[in-house]
Amino acid sequence: MSIPFAIAPAREQDVEQILAFIQDLADYERDSNAVVATETDLREALFGPAPTVFSVLCWQGDTAIGFALFFFNFSTWLGRHGLYLEDLYVTPNHRGLGAGKSLLQHLAGIAVAKGCGRVEWSVLNWNQSAIEFYEAVGAKPQSEWTVYRLTGKSLSSFAREANKP
Repeated sequence: MSIPFAIAPAREQDVEQILAFIQDLADYERDSNAVVATETDLREALFGPAPTVFSVLCWQGDTAIGFALFFFNFSTWLGRHGLYLEDLYVTPNHRGLGAGKSLLQHLAGIAVAKGCGRVEWSVLNWNQSAIEFYEAVGAKPQSEWTVYRLTGKSLSSFAREANKP
């Protein structure tokens, strides 16, 4: 049974809570030391002069119990923007009550209102509870695609090569 939750756009004063949720998510995903983002980083990204990333929080009364962080990408094949869900997190004691579904439905509403052709996200292949949740709402895994990432020293080194004669 779903409990009503309030979903609202993040405010600048929510940055500390968002960072705490990000750290909680990293802990859950078994990568506690990976978070290097700071409140300053998030404040600039979410509330700077030209934000390109957005966040909503899920509230039960006056307690934040979850969040989603997203941005818009573009599909050349569809010729339309898409909404990419970077993070979705609900505190452990509020899981299974409908908060995650409320957050995802809120984002679907944003995507539809903005004319997006799709909503996409990644999930760790061992996170069976998340996979079951996403499939229960009608999401389909895209097994024919493999995510690649260029980061850290490899990213810097590769970028420097472009400036060599």
